Amino acid sequence: MSRFSQPDPELSHRLSRRGMLGVAAGATAAALLGAAAPATGAPSAATTGTAAGARGRGRPALPPGRLGIQLYSLRDKVSTLGFGPVFAELERYGYDEVEFAGYTQGSAGPITLTQLKRLARNHGLNPIGSHVGYHSDDPNAYTFAQNLTKVLDDAQALGLKHIGTAAGPFRYGSTVDAWKRAAEDFNTYGAAARARGMKFYQHNHSEEFSFATDNPKVRLYDVLLEETDPDLVYLEMDIYWAYVGQFRFSKRPDGPPAPFEPLKYVLRQPDRYPLFHVKDGESDPSNPYGYRMTDVGDGDIDYQRFISAVTRLRGHRLAHHWQAEHDNPAESFTFARRSSAHLHSLREKC
Repeated sequence: MSRFSQPDPELSHRLSRRGMLGVAAGATAAALLGAAAPATGAPSAATTGTAAGARGRGRPALPPGRLGIQLYSLRDKVSTLGFGPVFAELERYGYDEVEFAGYTQGSAGPITLTQLKRLARNHGLNPIGSHVGYHSDDPNAYTFAQNLTKVLDDAQALGLKHIGTAAGPFRYGSTVDAWKRAAEDFNTYGAAARARGMKFYQHNHSEEFSFATDNPKVRLYDVLLEETDPDLVYLEMDIYWAYVGQFRFSKRPDGPPAPFEPLKYVLRQPDRYPLFHVKDGESDPSNPYGYRMTDVGDGDIDYQRFISAVTRLRGHRLAHHWQAEHDNPAESFTFARRSSAHLHSLREKC
């Protein structure tokens, strides 16, 4: 079940190539390699199948109570088993939070928002956020642009602290002015969410890091950051796709190099990134995207480095939420179990 109300070309492309999806993180991500040591009280390698090795004896890199999962990764299980059995498994695997990709996902049997909220809490899972479409040509579509009040009503009924979209700000095109218009939309949604005690956020793919079609010197992601109000619009960095953007868009269309490091975006404005998507990928230079998506811990992105760099900022140990995700896992429960084990096993370097 797609979490986008509008077709997303990049998502459609990668879902149509199951098992062959990839990205390239460039020279920086090529160095992001390493294994991990089991954490006390977390699922062990013996019980999870994770082949992580020791990475130091410091405190856990992952803060307590902040590991979530994007339920899109488990859509096959939700549609056949229902939310209850899925939440029970996530509780066993040590997850603390869930991020929704729709409130039914083809669930086996009807369920109300009140039941869904209670079911998550009964399994020790905090509903932390949800992805909703940005806009649609259908005036009745369940999107921010078409039905903002309903979207916020539902989020509030679930007790969500964050409500966002995984659609890119391409509604009006790829020019600087087009993204300024989209930023105005996002500021509107952010103000409405803030009035309800929630934070509006946007989740990136790689295209957000491309350049404006009318100005090859301007990276579109920078327009989004500059033109949205930091008190109203937040970002959920999909770390995997950010490194894809690094690979694909480290050179301007007119030729000059334009390197960037995704982590630096976060470190410059950490308050703007309450949520992250934690995906992994194995380097594959033959792939135009440079990686094949893997379970977290099986790839080349150094999450010990990334998570530690963010959580060691003063006052930011518990300020962020880390959602494991895989767009097309070979076996979704196995993905969830192994990803949790790996992330719990990471230690900060002494």
